[in-house]
Amino acid sequence: MEWFGIVVIAVIAIVVVVRLLSAPIRLAGKLLINALAGFVVLFLLNFVGNIVGLSLGINWINAIVVGILGAPGVVLLLLIKYLL
Repeated sequence: MEWFGIVVIAVIAIVVVVRLLSAPIRLAGKLLINALAGFVVLFLLNFVGNIVGLSLGINWINAIVVGILGAPGVVLLLLIKYLL
């Protein structure tokens, strides 16, 4: 009977830990997908944009903005570069 109590407490603890960690893992997954989409857009912009004169340098600040905001971050950087 003592083992049964330990197993029940262990299962409850595992369920609680998994539920607590599921939200940050989901958020990290969304951030990763958003960052990958942003870097693809940045790469395509630099690849195709040289033809028409649009380009963004790939540096730490641009990488952080695109990594966090994704494709809208590329648009934001273009607006900042050409409007300011």
